[in-house]
Amino acid sequence: MRILVTGGAGFIGSHYVRSLLAGELAMDDPAGTFDASVTVLDKLTYAGNRANLPAAHPRLDFVQGDICDQKLLRDLLEGHDAILHCAAESHVDRSVEGGATFVRTNALGTQSVLEAAVAVGVPRVVHVSTDEVYGSIEHGAWTESWPLLPNSPYAASKASADLIARSYWRTHGLNVSITRCSNNYGPYQHPEKFIPRFITNLLEGLPVPLYGTGANVREWLHVADHCRALHRVLIHGRPGEVYNVGSGTELTNLDLTERLLPLCGADKSMIRYVTDRKGHDQRYSLDDTRIRESLGYRPQVAFADGLAETVAWYRDNPQWWKAANLGEPRTLAAASRRQQGWSVDHASVSTTRSH
Repeated sequence: MRILVTGGAGFIGSHYVRSLLAGELAMDDPAGTFDASVTVLDKLTYAGNRANLPAAHPRLDFVQGDICDQKLLRDLLEGHDAILHCAAESHVDRSVEGGATFVRTNALGTQSVLEAAVAVGVPRVVHVSTDEVYGSIEHGAWTESWPLLPNSPYAASKASADLIARSYWRTHGLNVSITRCSNNYGPYQHPEKFIPRFITNLLEGLPVPLYGTGANVREWLHVADHCRALHRVLIHGRPGEVYNVGSGTELTNLDLTERLLPLCGADKSMIRYVTDRKGHDQRYSLDDTRIRESLGYRPQVAFADGLAETVAWYRDNPQWWKAANLGEPRTLAAASRRQQGWSVDHASVSTTRSH
C-alpha cells in the first residue's frame, strides 16, 4: 500500500508518518499496512519542519510542494492507494490577523487535492478536519449531524473544506471520509499553540498569556490517539461518513495552565491575563460514539501521563522549539509580525528522496 500524506512534515501528519513507518499502527489494520510506503507532500511553511520526519527511510519519499499545484499533485499521485489530507493553516490567532492564506490553503487546497484524486483515480481519501467547524456549545456535545457554525476565519475555511469533500463524494463518488478532532497536544507541536507555548515560556522563566479569565473549555486529545483514529478511518471508514474524534478530557484553559505550572517548576505568579481573542469560542465538546462503536476506536493515552511526557519532551529538545521560534520574542504580536513579513514563492517546488 502506498499512502500520500499532505502536510506530513507538520505536527499531526509527521506523527502519523513516524508511527506508520515504525509499525505502531499495524494493530489497527489487519490488512497489513505495517509495510506501507509513504509519500509526504509539504510546502514547508513556518509550521512544517523536515526535521519532524526520519532523515532517511526505505519506505519514505519526501516532496516539497504546494497542494494547490495540480500538475505536481497529478504527477505525484500516480500509483498511490490512499491520501491522508492533513495539510492546513491551523492557528486561529493568525486567521484573525488575516484570513486569505487560510481560505487558499484550507478550502482551495482541499479542492485541489480532491480534484487530483478523482483525475488520477486514487481509491481512498481521508480529510482531516476540526471540531471548531461546529462553533461553540454551551452544554452537551456535538454529534456528526450537528450544523456547521464556524466562528473564526480558520474554522470557516475548514468547514468549507468539509463541504467540498462531501461534494466530491456525492458528485464524483470519491471514497472520502472526514474526521473532526478535538484539540491535539504532544511532541513536535509548533510553539505558537497553547500547550507548547506555555511549556516553552515557563521553561525559560517567562510568564504565560492567558486569554480573558481562562474560563474557555477545550477537549484535549494526545496526537498519538488521534493518529490511531485516523488510521482506523483510513482503513475501515465508510465513504461520505464524518467521524468525530474526541477524548472526553475537558478542561478550562485556567485548569490546564494550573496543571502545567508544577510540571514546569513554576507557580501562579507566572500567569498574565491578557485581552481576550476576537470571537473566542467558549466551549468545545465532541460526541465520538460513532467512531467508538463502528470502528472500535478508544483513546489510550491518559491525559496526566501524556501532558507530563509532553513537558519532558520540550524540556529535552530546546534546540527544536527554539529554532521553530526563529529567535523572536514569543508573543502574539511577534507571531503576527512574522506572518505579515513572510513571503512564499508558490511556484518553487523541489523533490528529495529519503533513500
